[in-house]
Amino acid sequence: MFRAAAFALLLASAPVAAIAQTGAGGPANHGHHHADFASERMHVRIDGASGPGVRDIILIPGLSSSPEVWQGTVDHLGAGWRVHRVHIQGFAGAPAKGNAEGPVAAPVADEIARYIAEQGLEKPAVVGHSMGGTIGLMLTARHPDAIGRLMVVDMIPYMGAMFAPPGASAEAVAAVADQVHAGMSAAPDEQYEAMAASTVAAMVNTEAARAAVLADTAASDRRVSTNAYRELIVTDLRPELARITAPTEVLYVRFNDPRMTPEITDSIYQASYGTLAGATLKRVDDSAHFIFLDQPQVFHAALDAFLSE
Repeated sequence: MFRAAAFALLLASAPVAAIAQTGAGGPANHGHHHADFASERMHVRIDGASGPGVRDIILIPGLSSSPEVWQGTVDHLGAGWRVHRVHIQGFAGAPAKGNAEGPVAAPVADEIARYIAEQGLEKPAVVGHSMGGTIGLMLTARHPDAIGRLMVVDMIPYMGAMFAPPGASAEAVAAVADQVHAGMSAAPDEQYEAMAASTVAAMVNTEAARAAVLADTAASDRRVSTNAYRELIVTDLRPELARITAPTEVLYVRFNDPRMTPEITDSIYQASYGTLAGATLKRVDDSAHFIFLDQPQVFHAALDAFLSE
């Protein structure tokens, strides 16, 4: 029923060109400080200074996205926060390394838990957008003692529900995911380029921000993006939500489909997060998928209120 909305997300998230296919080498030199943390799955940019009273926050971007999408949020947070921006290997110019084969989100969630432990972070706040929201849910459900609070930006806990009729079996959803994966893997680069350009326009209302989102997808490894997308379709986190004890807020927008009214979108989110006790769900109007790019003032106000609770 909701496959059209999900397919739009797929196209906008898919890599525009097959760049960085080899997966060789180390993290790109982005001209900023990387945490001292050895991982084949991710590396972390740190902004801000440590010291008394400084709080830690981890920002996780979505599929094929760069940590740079969070720059406005980093600038807004300012002093008093040490910001850890996750860059997933294979996305936005980073070599694929350990993400070249198999699942991506679940291993990255475990690596973030290891990062928190090894860096000695005391219950950091976590904010995840899209696939980053899925990773945040995994992290908070599977390592509940490690996280202080979680904000999920425009993501449901089971994308498979958007690809199959209500009540479809896990096997049926997996079959659809395999078809999607095969199509993403085989599509010519020119097809991605045309489709991504049109769908990014639907996912980012702010025209000036679209070029950077397209550049991230163009610099992403197709294998990593397609494998991660298949993983997102088949992963059902709804049974795990009850394990989450940290305060959780979900910001979302109306599904990008003419049939998806705000009321229908609300009902889907309410049902999807029904087992997460105490979760706050907030719809943001006049925004597309990248809320923090389209409605930065609204997003920052919601983030400030959430972090101050």
